[in-house]
Amino acid sequence: MIKVLIADDQELIRQSLEIVLSAHKDIDVVATAKDGLEVIEKVRKHHPDVILMDIRMPNMDGVYCTKEIKEKYPNIKIIILTTFDDDEFVFSALKYGASGYLLKGVSMDELYKAILTVVDGKAMINPDIAAKVLKIFSQMAISNYAIQVNPENVSEISNAEFRVIQQVGYGLTNKEIAKNLFLSEGTVRNYISSILSKLQLRDRTQLAIWAVQTGQTMRNFEDE
Repeated sequence: MIKVLIADDQELIRQSLEIVLSAHKDIDVVATAKDGLEVIEKVRKHHPDVILMDIRMPNMDGVYCTKEIKEKYPNIKIIILTTFDDDEFVFSALKYGASGYLLKGVSMDELYKAILTVVDGKAMINPDIAAKVLKIFSQMAISNYAIQVNPENVSEISNAEFRVIQQVGYGLTNKEIAKNLFLSEGTVRNYISSILSKLQLRDRTQLAIWAVQTGQTMRNFEDE
């Protein structure tokens, strides 16, 4: 059973999400919250596996709440619920440990699949806004938000692993990477696990950010 906490300042949205998600036998909506402070309070009590986090909430917004939760409860997965005009919050939320984000208005089936995806340890970014995320990452790559990796660790990465890193930077799934690089999905998973260990990164979201920041997505391996 996957324990889910829903955080949104609009009661109607909280109730709607709770009703729809509770219809799934493997989902247990353990609590709802109207702001970030209430999220922290209810996390202590219910210990959810996944938080659906509205980005704009009173008292404490979704970005700062994500930071607080991930520092104290790193294993809790957080999916940010956002709108197209929330660009300035996107990078920070992912940097602080969110497993991805979805546009409000996404179908309930997509939301359910997103929950399963992050519980499985993968990142979830709505395809409609993946390009915007990459653009933001590129624009902010030289800012204080840079993902820091020890150069000695980078030297341990093989060319084959760099090819996988590039694909992760494009926002592709393991299945898509496997198809593009003529590998099995299992091999791709093993590569990514090895890469995260070598670079000492938390998850593939951080890896994707690092790939964009360091220009891995721009490399032409045909010339190497």
